[in-house]
Amino acid sequence: MSDEAPRGYNPRLAKTITIYGRKPVLEALQDPSLSCLTLHWARSNQAKGVGKEIIDIAATKGIECREHSRDTLSRISRNGKQDQGVALDILCPSFATPDALAERGCESGLRVLALDGITNPQNVGMIIRSAVAGGIDAIIYPRKGVAAMGPLVIKASVGTVFRAPLVYCDELSFTLNQLKQSGFSIASLEGSANVSLFEYQQQQATIFVLGSETDGVSKAISAMADIRLRIPMAAGIESLNVAVAASLIAYAPSMTGQGPTSPALP
Repeated sequence: MSDEAPRGYNPRLAKTITIYGRKPVLEALQDPSLSCLTLHWARSNQAKGVGKEIIDIAATKGIECREHSRDTLSRISRNGKQDQGVALDILCPSFATPDALAERGCESGLRVLALDGITNPQNVGMIIRSAVAGGIDAIIYPRKGVAAMGPLVIKASVGTVFRAPLVYCDELSFTLNQLKQSGFSIASLEGSANVSLFEYQQQQATIFVLGSETDGVSKAISAMADIRLRIPMAAGIESLNVAVAASLIAYAPSMTGQGPTSPALP
């Protein structure tokens, strides 16, 4: 077993997610529907209790186990304070890159969600679950400004993260600009907008931007929008939980009529 991560190793590879923590890793290893690639184990760990169970299941399934120093394991998990000395790479076939999404800009029915400053992991997980259930074609997930992928997001998604069409990016504004140039329209969800989500008739591939729990869509992203949409509300209600808003977008019948059978990214 090597001490360092293998050359070229990147836990953020387009179709791979790295989870951490003993309970999440054990649950993933026990799930027959998941393709687990590599188990990462801190040399300082003691293989007893849950740890021994993790090692034994990985060995039974023929999953490669790499042993590391704690520092190296922390770099792999990207959360040394909570990884408990264990991480697991999982293959997620529906994950894609911004470039792969850009190639689909000519598909008029494409519906994409983008997360802008959503920091509550429970909200992020519920958005992912709603998007998968509603047939959203892609979810743009910035690494900066959004709750990091971790046990709380995975738990709130009830495991749908692993089959969600996630598209990781570094900066949302850069990626949205790239996608606009590829034919996508940007629609920001804003309470002050004049056009109702349920009146909007989608004419081209569209990215619906969901803003943060407190401030909504950022000014920079709002300025990029081709259209601003609101969710009409009665009885003086000012806003909805952002995960509820995601559900309404996923199931809004007036846009494309595709519903929850839309294809995921390859």
